[in-house]
Amino acid sequence: MRTLIDFDDAPVFAIPAAGGVREGVLVEGPQGWGEFSPPADSDDALAARWLTAAMEPSTVGWPDAIRGRVPVAVAIPEVDPAIARRLVTAGRSGCARVAVGARHDSGGADADRVSAVRDAQGLGGSVRCVVEATEADEAIAAITRLDRAAGGLEMVELKCRSVEIAAAVRRGVDVPIAVDAVLLSATGSTSDAADIAVLRCGPLGGVRRALRRAEALGLPCVVNLAGLTSIGMAGDVALAAVLPDLPFACGPAAVSPADGDVVAEARSLVPADGYLPAAPTPAAPDPVRVARYTVTDPATVGRWRELLRRAAAAS
Repeated sequence: MRTLIDFDDAPVFAIPAAGGVREGVLVEGPQGWGEFSPPADSDDALAARWLTAAMEPSTVGWPDAIRGRVPVAVAIPEVDPAIARRLVTAGRSGCARVAVGARHDSGGADADRVSAVRDAQGLGGSVRCVVEATEADEAIAAITRLDRAAGGLEMVELKCRSVEIAAAVRRGVDVPIAVDAVLLSATGSTSDAADIAVLRCGPLGGVRRALRRAEALGLPCVVNLAGLTSIGMAGDVALAAVLPDLPFACGPAAVSPADGDVVAEARSLVPADGYLPAAPTPAAPDPVRVARYTVTDPATVGRWRELLRRAAAAS
């Protein structure tokens, strides 16, 4: 199937995002399009999984969905409580995912933001946070404080370098702990490290491989939207749409299509009333929008071409 995809002319794009831009490549296959957007410093194995995910909808297609739409959390960045309340109200979602801890001294501000989100959500809504854990004790203290401010967190998505840290944090709190499925799978043991597995289509190698990984882990799953455009996000939505059980709203998009997208406005995956539609294939790119976000810098284009070639050789 790789021979049916033109890697040399695939457009490299850059989408505006908070703190800079997010880059990737659009790849076209015989059935349509996919998005290749791993971290630029990915090793060959990770890049190969992202390429497999990008090629899946454009070659073999996704499995049939069992639900036509999926719930999506509203993203609350590090803003003051008043703005956080407005974002929750405008998002009209039953779940809010609150950013915390980007600043070392942000503990009090984080708790105030989470409390404001809870007030706006009401008791019927859910609140979750993402916590980076370099030391278990610090993470435990932060999670305890945030859980109290929220009047009960739905979960904490824990970003950490090892399952040992995840297990220590999980033992120290009463909040359900969600850990990336890639990290969990690297160890072969999940019983102590996580209550929930975080699935992302790209790093796991596509919808089918993510489904197999979820089955092997045997944990409830939450799907995070890792795609940068509506073409990439469609893969994460397709994964959520085929999971046998979907107990949680999907994590919000890494980049909002409202800030920049490569498909026509009518096909952009922007949540409506807290949901995104599941489509059998991604939308095709709009030539005018692709031209707007296409990268022409030779060094950047060359770096992405080389990463594509390495990924293709390793897949």
